[in-house]
Amino acid sequence: MLMLTMTAALAGLVPPPPVPAVGGAWPVGTRPPIVRGWAPPATEYGPGHRGVDLAAPVGAPVRAAAGGRVSFAGRVAGRGVVAVELSGTGDPPLRTTYEPVTPSVKKGDRVRPGEVLGALEPPTAHCGPNPCLHWGLLRGDTYLDPLSLLPPQLLHRGPSRLLPVPGTAGSGVWMGGPPWPFPPLPGPALARPGSAADAP
Repeated sequence: MLMLTMTAALAGLVPPPPVPAVGGAWPVGTRPPIVRGWAPPATEYGPGHRGVDLAAPVGAPVRAAAGGRVSFAGRVAGRGVVAVELSGTGDPPLRTTYEPVTPSVKKGDRVRPGEVLGALEPPTAHCGPNPCLHWGLLRGDTYLDPLSLLPPQLLHRGPSRLLPVPGTAGSGVWMGGPPWPFPPLPGPALARPGSAADAP
């Protein structure tokens, strides 16, 4: 069995380990517009988009999506690039990349989620005339979807919930969503339609 597993792994039949949702912050803003999403190429050198482009103004602070160690901070083909090797993400470890960024960190620095890595540079040909951050994620030489680093509470708005109304007891303001089509009232709890409390 061990031999079959090793053979399958060598043949590329075993999928890579899943990406842990270790992210603690968006690289820019709090929920930036996604200009272009991740589109993995069908082949190693085929067309695709090996990252996610996030809209942000020039000079915006670029933050570490997850904690780790800066493995590169410098210029590549005229663009500022910062790469962070993520702590506790396996072997080889996950690595995030951010460009175009004027780095405020240097190789070897330890960074926490949300810590500033640098400032967004003016637009390059990658996003056309509008500025954007190209955010990448790799394990070894394999590109992955960087959005998979973020937990659901950062990717989506939270569920509807009741908020207290100042000066009242036992009531709340309804924020929408099932199962109640009306605000709760003070007094004993009401059973949901179709619950055991409705049975004769």
